[in-house]
Amino acid sequence: MASLRSFLVCIIVLAAIVITPSSAQLSAGFYNKVCPQALPAIRKIVRQAVRNEPRMGASLLRLHFHDCFVNGCDGSVLLDDTSTFTGEKTAGPNAGSIRGFQVIDQIKAAVDKACKGSVVSCADILAVAARDSVYLLGGPEYNVQLGRRDATTASTNDANRNLPPPFFSFSQLLSNFQSHGLDLKDLVLLSAAHTIGLARCTTFRDRIYNDTNINAKFAASAKRNCPSNGGDNNLQPLDATTKKFDTVYFSSLLKSKGLLHSDQELFKGDGSDSDKLVQHYSVSPSDFWKDFSASMIKMGNIKPLTGNAGEVRLNCRKIN
Repeated sequence: MASLRSFLVCIIVLAAIVITPSSAQLSAGFYNKVCPQALPAIRKIVRQAVRNEPRMGASLLRLHFHDCFVNGCDGSVLLDDTSTFTGEKTAGPNAGSIRGFQVIDQIKAAVDKACKGSVVSCADILAVAARDSVYLLGGPEYNVQLGRRDATTASTNDANRNLPPPFFSFSQLLSNFQSHGLDLKDLVLLSAAHTIGLARCTTFRDRIYNDTNINAKFAASAKRNCPSNGGDNNLQPLDATTKKFDTVYFSSLLKSKGLLHSDQELFKGDGSDSDKLVQHYSVSPSDFWKDFSASMIKMGNIKPLTGNAGEVRLNCRKIN
């Protein structure tokens, strides 16, 4: 594992350079001079959180994803509702499932203390916490592009429109990702974030009871924890090694053991380009690490607020 990480470090650094035009003002060394203690402070809190509860790594990664897919990576997902807007926390894809806000609060407090002021944005904290979560659960350590600023508003309607639900078809998933400047390869790679974490019964009930492209024994096992009625919040591992960032997610799809309908849509056994990517990454962890890193950097560069746009929040839950 150590040699693989050493081998990939140069490739991942190069991948960090390939960014979209909208991210031109972001840089991996954004805080090097103003607060070199920032990233170690974030890593320390994430390490503690993941050690206490490995699932938290998946939750922090999901926070970054859900932030970026709604009007860009601007920390809007963290905002509580106010008298002037209803935020993203209560949107359908987030309500009752999105979590990790207390950890972000802890990180913000620790970083502000280390930097002797509010220097690091909440949007950047999300991006770094996601990377650290992946690394601490056995995945790659890529260079996060930094310099985002925080949004001053949020929208539950925008979250409902932009976040892909677990019942989407392949064409719907691809269209959704393309609307954010991402492509088929990004769709397959970023979906593989489901190599860690758990899913609620309500998100996969239709799949295990109604889908036909599902392993029968796998479905029967999942049904024991997810009845046809009730138990909506019962949890099921997204793959067999839910505490380890690996390629088992892809291997599961090859065996028709994708827990979510949207996951299994990536592999149908018809020889499509998506099928070929799933097959390749199932046997090539080094390529998965390298390409996942590039896709995470690409996603993290979706419409960031930079320069004088937005603000750097004092409290990640509310605007200044």
